[in-house]
Amino acid sequence: MYATVMHGPGDVRYERVEDPSILKPTDAIIKLSATCICGSDLWPYRGLQPQNGPAHMGHEYCGTVVEVGADVRTIRPGQFVVGSFCLSDNTCPHCQFGFQSSCQQREFMSGAQAPYARVPLADGTLVATAEMPDADMIPHMLAVSDVLGTGWYAADAAGVREGGTVVVVGDGAVGLMGVLAASQMGAARIIAMSRHPDRQKLARDFGATEIVEERGEDGIARIMDMTNGIGAESVLECVGMEQSMQQAMGICRPGGTIGYVGVPHGVNLDGQKLFFNQQRMLGGPAPVRRFLPDLMDRVLQGRIQPGRVFDLVLPIEQVAEGYKAMDERRAIKTMLRVDA
Repeated sequence: MYATVMHGPGDVRYERVEDPSILKPTDAIIKLSATCICGSDLWPYRGLQPQNGPAHMGHEYCGTVVEVGADVRTIRPGQFVVGSFCLSDNTCPHCQFGFQSSCQQREFMSGAQAPYARVPLADGTLVATAEMPDADMIPHMLAVSDVLGTGWYAADAAGVREGGTVVVVGDGAVGLMGVLAASQMGAARIIAMSRHPDRQKLARDFGATEIVEERGEDGIARIMDMTNGIGAESVLECVGMEQSMQQAMGICRPGGTIGYVGVPHGVNLDGQKLFFNQQRMLGGPAPVRRFLPDLMDRVLQGRIQPGRVFDLVLPIEQVAEGYKAMDERRAIKTMLRVDA
């Protein structure tokens, strides 16, 4: 088959590779209904993350099971499934505690920007629907597998509560999903920090009540002014850069919580500042598996439409253009159609 391979910064190719096969008895092979490009894929694309040789890309996926290993018990061929980017057995102590992204057998999904993919730890990772979803549900189900699950975790980790005040730092796909999550959790005030009109509009559609365009110290001052010098009780950090983390810490009130899900790049924290700010912090790789059943149900019931975050849809053969469009901020998130 053909699949997406990144050979180096800016060098993404759709080229022939070996078909995926069952390597362990706990594996499954799925035929993808659609796949997409993640904001985290842009780190190696931009040369900001080390890469050891060509890499098979893609970790967001949904589709139909075509084959399972001998030890797979809960998933069977013909089922439509959604899985997390973190592969887990869903039975170890960390999984049972709700942190499947720290599973004792944890692996990270790869190779999903392709027509077919191998999913290890299939029983613990994949969640099946009762029936085959309609075609118009596919973008929303795809969003659940990572970007919505990650935004949801940011809100959950930040302790978003009904009637609360939330600030979302970052207007990429994860930040926009954080806005949606905060709205679903009942926050009364959701301030999205964004300076891009198209993203501002989507943020408002997802539930943002206010928009702040300033960044850095100006952004902190603006939020503090809007909250009467108090700050926000829940802050979602959805970028992973030094400025965004400092901004999050600068606007979180004492006793508040920062949920951080942006993969850190160049972030350094001051121990004295951490001590005297008296802020809670929880984040890391999102345990998407914890949220999958609930989020899939919300999609199937029509309560949320996270797939609206895909503002560019391309055939998978044009994956290189999808990366370029996201890198140049011509697209928030690119969905890739799979027609195998």
